[in-house]
Amino acid sequence: MIQKMERIKEIWVQLENNTSTVAGLFKLRFSEISKCDLFLGIKYPENYRLLIVKTPFSIGKDFNFKYEFRGLKFDKVYDTDDQGFLLLNLVLVDRQFKDIFDTLIADIISSIINETDLKYILKNYTNRLLKWQSLFERFGKQGLDPEEQRGLFGELYFLRKYLNSATDYNQVLNSWVGPAKEIRDFQAGSWSLEVKTTHGNNHQKVHISNERQLDTSNLENLILYHLSLEVRQQSGETLNQIIDSITELLINDFISLNSFKSKLIEAGYFDIHRQLYENAGYFIRQEVFYKVENDFPRIEEKDIRNGVGDVKYSIVISQCTEFIIDEDETFQIITAL
Repeated sequence: MIQKMERIKEIWVQLENNTSTVAGLFKLRFSEISKCDLFLGIKYPENYRLLIVKTPFSIGKDFNFKYEFRGLKFDKVYDTDDQGFLLLNLVLVDRQFKDIFDTLIADIISSIINETDLKYILKNYTNRLLKWQSLFERFGKQGLDPEEQRGLFGELYFLRKYLNSATDYNQVLNSWVGPAKEIRDFQAGSWSLEVKTTHGNNHQKVHISNERQLDTSNLENLILYHLSLEVRQQSGETLNQIIDSITELLINDFISLNSFKSKLIEAGYFDIHRQLYENAGYFIRQEVFYKVENDFPRIEEKDIRNGVGDVKYSIVISQCTEFIIDEDETFQIITAL
């Protein structure tokens, strides 16, 4: 993903250094060795940026992405350089979205660049666009809601601990899969870790969103990290401050820093909303690690009868004391595997 982001930025520089005054579409192939015909382009005189998928007319003529994005549009045009082909264009029309657009197209490219079946490519392309549609809509709203802010703060609080205990920052960041809405917040090899934040009058109860979240099938170790927060105005560590502290930690590691920024965007945190997160600060009332195993109170997928779905439940955390492990043991588990 990081290499793709670097290649994307490199192509934009090349295209935008074009001094031609001729109106039209200028494009560069993303990779000379890729199996999929992918290009980045600039449309003049509008100065629009484009992600371009080239397809034969017989396949591309029936492809339409009907959903709308703020700041983006989809169109398709004949390829004037290659008769019988169409260019399917994802067009950035609002430059304030350019950083998110780069992250979006890097994600799309990662999902299709090594494919050869055009029907599969276009299906995957559509699926990725649908995933990102809600993220673009969120950009235009008033930032993350309070629950989302607390959840992100909790993930970042653990991420900072993990980074401070590691030497390979990129490996740590690759394990942070919460922004991608995976089942658990951190995952690598045969271990997973789920972060749960509570606050106010709900400190002793954590909510589990599905039957797989605390399911240890195919895992050697599953850790539940409970973070009890006190939220105060104009006091404590803010969401902006914890992000700035992690940014400072990664400042000399260009690849890891770019990965971190991309994941923040995927999590719904945008710099344009920073002022919304300046007042609410967090104090840590309590933090506890639990090893999920044996009789830990939970529902697993194998416990669910046929026909039952969308399982959500809560755990009274005070009933889990026998499963507590210390922080050192936690990091021994996740750094050893």
